[in-house]
Amino acid sequence: MCDIEEATNQLLDVNLHENQKSVQVTESDLGSESELLVTIGATVPTGFEQTAADEVREKLGSSCKISRDRGKIYFVISVESLAQVHCLRSVDNLFVVVQEFQDYQFKQTKEEVLKDFEDLAGKLPWSNPLKVWKINASFKKKKAKRKKINQNSSKEKINNGQEVKIDQRNVKKEFTSHALDSHILNYYENPAIKEDVSTLIGDDLASCKDETDDSSKEETEPQVLKFRVTCNRAGEKHCFTSNEAARDFGGAVQDYFKWKADMTNFDVEVLLNIHDNEVIVGIALTEESLHRRNITHFGPTTLRSTLAYGMLSKPSWGLPIDAVQWDICNLPLRTGSVDIIVTDLPFGKRMGSKKRNWNLYPACLREMSRVCTPTTGRAVLLTQDTKCFTKALSGMRHVWRKVDTVWVNVGGLRAAVYVLIRTPQAFVHPSEQDGERGTLWQCKE
Repeated sequence: MCDIEEATNQLLDVNLHENQKSVQVTESDLGSESELLVTIGATVPTGFEQTAADEVREKLGSSCKISRDRGKIYFVISVESLAQVHCLRSVDNLFVVVQEFQDYQFKQTKEEVLKDFEDLAGKLPWSNPLKVWKINASFKKKKAKRKKINQNSSKEKINNGQEVKIDQRNVKKEFTSHALDSHILNYYENPAIKEDVSTLIGDDLASCKDETDDSSKEETEPQVLKFRVTCNRAGEKHCFTSNEAARDFGGAVQDYFKWKADMTNFDVEVLLNIHDNEVIVGIALTEESLHRRNITHFGPTTLRSTLAYGMLSKPSWGLPIDAVQWDICNLPLRTGSVDIIVTDLPFGKRMGSKKRNWNLYPACLREMSRVCTPTTGRAVLLTQDTKCFTKALSGMRHVWRKVDTVWVNVGGLRAAVYVLIRTPQAFVHPSEQDGERGTLWQCKE
């Protein structure tokens, strides 16, 4: 058995009491762990479900199903691909599916429905999902330990107060010398996701000796897991509330596993997702949305990285990306020199105002039309102030043509992503149009 299998086997040892109906891991289970197939569910920005499905197919080679409940996708992977799932750029939260009911038959009364939820807990196939949860837990790097590793990897304090830089190659060598399979190592070589994979693998695999000591302690001192049940319900024909479903289903889960309920400091989060007659039970694999992983500065209108990825995927050109700060109404760029513009326009809520948008949006579209290449130029623009944008766009039809609109949910607000294409007409500055300020707005295709 290879090193990675041995490391994985240790992580799979879910040590619960026999009388708690624990998940028993047999030798046959461990021998075939790398071949274990599980269904992963992911929440994504609404409107970009297809973009997320495309990324899953491209990076994982897995077919993907878009849920009837907007903002969710499902795909099947082998457990060895779990680390790569966390590196997907388009997903917010991840969970492993315990069981899916496409057409769940709800009873007529609330009491009967809640009784069915209680009975359901003991009938579900918990074993493999809990194995995945255990492996996933090993990927998580505790914040305190991560901070310590980051500090030690960049500098080392010595007695005289001076700082000595540490060779980053030694850090990587230590990282790669432990039990990691080849595809994760190859993935680690990509600088764009080096930090992500480092986070996923965590200090548990980077410190094998400490981990072995901890696991031996756990074997002699079984730990009672803490859990909570979260119910997400959508639909108008249910005779019960989300809290009632979570309460009764959670009580049955507690009786089945003998876990301890804890709504804040929990180890396992069981999900009960209900959309009309579709019921999906899952176990969460993320504690907070993955869109936070790349944020280094929070501003008043910080855009989710997952939503930004979806917007950048609309042109499908795969261009390199950099960042500078410019005035969108007065760009320091040559006329016709830009291929694609992707931006999050001010909604007029946290920044600016809807009144100011009536002047801002036309000015933005005018300057964008100047710098964008005629015929081939593209613009992907996000805004919640759709009324103002539609009006501004109507006056710029000679230079911009709308080819698609994607409706998305941004912090509870219904917003739109507009995909525009630059027309062949050359840009003419308003001052050059016979001195008539409004001529630019009066032109037609």
